[in-house]
Amino acid sequence: MSRTAFDKAIALIDAANRQDPNRETADGESWPKEQLYAQRMSDMLARYAPEADEAMQLAVRAQHIRRWESPRSDYPAGRKGYLRWRADLYRFHADTAAALLSEAGCDDTTIERVRQAVGKRGIKTNPDTQLVEDVASLVFVEHYLEDFAARHPDYDEAKWLDIIRKTWKKMSPRAHAFALGGGIRLPASLVPLITRAVT
Repeated sequence: MSRTAFDKAIALIDAANRQDPNRETADGESWPKEQLYAQRMSDMLARYAPEADEAMQLAVRAQHIRRWESPRSDYPAGRKGYLRWRADLYRFHADTAAALLSEAGCDDTTIERVRQAVGKRGIKTNPDTQLVEDVASLVFVEHYLEDFAARHPDYDEAKWLDIIRKTWKKMSPRAHAFALGGGIRLPASLVPLITRAVT
């Protein structure tokens, strides 16, 4: 893949995510929510797997591409509705990312790798997909777990242990070592629970 195609693909992904009407503040600056998330994914990849190739740099950047267009509220409540939403969402992200990469002039091999990884195909068996899952889980723990906890004060300790263990289960041994070895900032208020959940 040419550098021109890569740069154009990044620009197209960022332009798409800048359209997010939802805002989030970080370091005193207001961001479109999914643009901020995409930047955090890229930053985490650079820390966690600096050797990652351009296809994976594109995949992590496009992980939540235009996510606001497929809200959970469009689907029925309950686990069955959630699973259907999630499956459709993965497909939507994969197809949207692939279309943007094609527009940017990326080669077919890169487009298919990104489609598979963003679509969450072959977690635990596809190294590309596992890498995206590792980065997403690390970003969640560092940037979003504490806020999630604040929004759910009714959750008891057992519920939190379950959430943390489910996140941990998605990650590879390399990601476990990175998280516990100081590679990310663990939310201070949740460190005791995280320690209990993963040891």
